[in-house]
Amino acid sequence: MSAKLYLYEALELRSEYDARIVALTACFARSESRRHGFSLRGDDDETRKPSPDFDPAAERSAIRALEFKRRKLNSAIQKANFQTEFEFEGETVNLLEALELRKSLNKRIGENCTAMSNAAYQTVIYKEGRDIIQENDVSYSEAKQTAETARLSFRQVNRLLRNASFTTEVDFIDE
Repeated sequence: MSAKLYLYEALELRSEYDARIVALTACFARSESRRHGFSLRGDDDETRKPSPDFDPAAERSAIRALEFKRRKLNSAIQKANFQTEFEFEGETVNLLEALELRKSLNKRIGENCTAMSNAAYQTVIYKEGRDIIQENDVSYSEAKQTAETARLSFRQVNRLLRNASFTTEVDFIDE
């Protein structure tokens, strides 16, 4: 495999490593729980021994090797995230900042949608024969515009991140 991966390939590879680690670790789960006096099936007479083509020592070694490769890959991804920069709304941000920004914008969109739905109606309190209308802190139009602005910013940063994942190289060799 080539010496460099694009960021999207590195992220896919990291997910693959995670899945392989989980799958290999699952091979030990039943025997580990049995060893501690806990049987998943409830059959106390059950004994288990490795299948002829299953070498526990080799598989544990494979897990350690995958965990090592995952750490190295994650480190290379983080390095690329720090080094890759682009312009967003007049500021230069690196990929790590952009990821945090996207997360914060997503949260803000949720808050803005709640504010918009709250602003859609005024609270009317009937008291002593008359209606008292409580004004909203923010007008519906203002809340709607704020939500729309956050959505557009989210879309823009998401597109920049996606583009960066196809153009940013990660220095990692998958052996």
